[in-house]
Amino acid sequence: MNQNPIDFNKCMSAVFTLFPKLREEEKEFMKQHTTFTNCRKNEMVYKEGERPTGLIVLVKGKVKVFKEGVGGRDQIVRMAKPVGLFGFRALFAEENHIASAQTIENSIIATVDKSCLYDILRSNVGLTLDILKGLATELGFSNSRTVTLTQKHIRGRLAESLIFLKDTYGLEPDGKTLKIYLLREDLANLSNMTTSNAIRTLSNFSEENIISLDGRKIKILDLPRLEKISERG
Repeated sequence: MNQNPIDFNKCMSAVFTLFPKLREEEKEFMKQHTTFTNCRKNEMVYKEGERPTGLIVLVKGKVKVFKEGVGGRDQIVRMAKPVGLFGFRALFAEENHIASAQTIENSIIATVDKSCLYDILRSNVGLTLDILKGLATELGFSNSRTVTLTQKHIRGRLAESLIFLKDTYGLEPDGKTLKIYLLREDLANLSNMTTSNAIRTLSNFSEENIISLDGRKIKILDLPRLEKISERG
């Protein structure tokens, strides 16, 4: 665990931004039933097969949710950014997690106790509808990604992944460099391809002056071309 102290009130305020319809008494109730954890880079948040104990919120950092595949190759099914929820499907389905979650960088994770959350949802219809809308949006995105990963060619898949990372985490102050530095293996797992194919395709994009590479840093030089490659599949 990291040694940096957690500012409980600041982190709790971040959690509350996800639930704008919480009443004051519900906020106090949630405060009493929320715990925060400092996680180091590459630390497991939960593993496939574990039972969720509460609603997980990423307060700070970056997290990947992945499914272990055949032959030891993982498939990244989701990338979480702050402040955001992840791992909630298993909680609301009252099932074990069907994927694992791991930090990509030092992160702060909040867990809202399941009983507390359910008590609030039973009495706050507006909040329940907001969460239902969020679940529906997430389902739509997952369905879209499934089509992408099965129908697009390698170049199209990798182009879409780069655009997805830009849209999710944003760019550095230069307006071109992705604000996330992934291992090539992780980028391959996000794009449903082998690491060697990901490296080769990145190199091709670089030679075509669509991107530039500096270690794990990826700079998008020609976004319109990257978008065309993604659209054409």
